[in-house]
Amino acid sequence: MTDRVETTEETGMLKWVWLSVFVVVLDQATKLLISNLFVKYEQLEITPFFNLTLAHNPGAAFSFLADEGGWQRWFFTIIAVVISGVLTVWLHRLPKSDRWMGVCLALVLGGAVGNLIDRVAYGYVVDFLSFHWNGSYFPAFNVADSGITVGAIMMAIDVIKNPTK
Repeated sequence: MTDRVETTEETGMLKWVWLSVFVVVLDQATKLLISNLFVKYEQLEITPFFNLTLAHNPGAAFSFLADEGGWQRWFFTIIAVVISGVLTVWLHRLPKSDRWMGVCLALVLGGAVGNLIDRVAYGYVVDFLSFHWNGSYFPAFNVADSGITVGAIMMAIDVIKNPTK
């Protein structure tokens, strides 16, 4: 009985890294554009429920730990580096037939790297997409956050649809 060794034809979802790169480029380009056109907290109403608003978030999602003394910058940087490494290895080992999960992982990886770049370069993440309704505001976010969210939702759908996978 021989052990089956996977070849590069069977695995190697690193081909999905192009999607991660696309998310990073789109994220960084939009953040640069907004940062050059707006001053911090400036708002431009696009619709009655959506504004462009430049915000700087030194914390994590929903400004978690944003009011700390600065240590969170490096804490979240280390977490992003580790997660990016794990996602890259996972993508590499993923069977080529699992395209859905390839897209999931690539979106999350692109989002993690996009926000990692901000955190290292500025000490905060640039956010600018602001949704609101009846005076209630959802925390501002960015393209990287969107990639992470869409990728995570797709993963959840995959787990629900394929629980034994």
